Amino acid sequence: MAEREPYGSSKGFTQLGHLDIPGGGQVVVQGDYAYVGHLEPPHGTSIVDVSDPRNLKVVGHVQVPEGTHSHKVRVHGDVMLVNNERYGGVAKDGFQGGLRIYDVADKANPREIGFYRAGGTGVHRFDFDGDYAYFSPQVEGYVGNIMMILDLKDPARPEEVGRWWMPGQWTAGGETPTWKGVRHRCHHPLRLGDRLYTSYWHGGFVILDISDMSSPQRVGGLDWSPPYPCPTHTALPIPQTIQGRRLLVVTDEEVVDRLTPAPNAFMWIVDITEETQPVPIATFRVPNDEPFNKDEWFGSHQPQEQVDGNTIFVTWFAGGLRAVDISDPWSPREIGYHMPEPGKGESIVQSNDIFLDRSNGRLYLLDRLCGLDVLEFTNLA
Repeated sequence: MAEREPYGSSKGFTQLGHLDIPGGGQVVVQGDYAYVGHLEPPHGTSIVDVSDPRNLKVVGHVQVPEGTHSHKVRVHGDVMLVNNERYGGVAKDGFQGGLRIYDVADKANPREIGFYRAGGTGVHRFDFDGDYAYFSPQVEGYVGNIMMILDLKDPARPEEVGRWWMPGQWTAGGETPTWKGVRHRCHHPLRLGDRLYTSYWHGGFVILDISDMSSPQRVGGLDWSPPYPCPTHTALPIPQTIQGRRLLVVTDEEVVDRLTPAPNAFMWIVDITEETQPVPIATFRVPNDEPFNKDEWFGSHQPQEQVDGNTIFVTWFAGGLRAVDISDPWSPREIGYHMPEPGKGESIVQSNDIFLDRSNGRLYLLDRLCGLDVLEFTNLA
């Protein structure tokens, strides 16, 4: 087993700023503001002034009630979307899951202007382009989260446009799942053009044609769990061709819901030049080879979704942040790393999410337990 890099060490990164902030699931940046979705109630969503990365300031906050978490966030213009999902094993009285919509023109006073009500445990994760949300709600009559498209051109009146589910999920329609519990469920749709690249947990990923949003159609997909133990977290389309190939960067998630204790979750490169037949062509991993440790996860989680070139930044929980050059997609190689210091009151690192601001190259690294770091990468491939 390789030794881990020490906390506070970096290769190719410069830290510009740090903010001790409650742990989170997602950070997005628009202009001079970062929006942080937190993991644990009552912390919901924080709005942070990042105009001076050496002097980060929380300027606004939305709280959530006990038993609810709101750990994902997207912003387009003055519209902010956040998820409401059940937190913990038992629903609290009055819990209502869904997608909440805010006007954030006044950063200090976010104002709720709309709400889409979901069933079950609520909404997990989503993409948002300003007109439509592509998200993963639970819906009555289905087992686990499905994929849904929501029209938000009038954000005060969200309307469903279309939905897609994995055959077997629609139990109210007579379908029968062939998997255990909710292991095949929509995790995370990402849009590029008229396609949705949709991770489906232990169901792998699917490519959906949404040229007709009212009737999404499966184009292709791939599922490697089993034999590999960890569920698929993100299927990230690379907008440019690399060496003449169209590619997906796919991360599995190091998480409790796994099939075996080892190996740790890692990252895949998938050739989707023929999108009806995706082909894995390479993997990337950070040496560790420890059995799963529920108290300190070490494995892949989330790549940056703002692709700019052939360097991919990916969070690795206890492995911090890794920079991976995919210029040769058959042989991805690490060209940098950043191992943060643990956040205030914490003894370990759990790097959870990364956002690349393409306007200035700054990176925003969010820890699952505590802390937001602002970084620059000086070794771009």
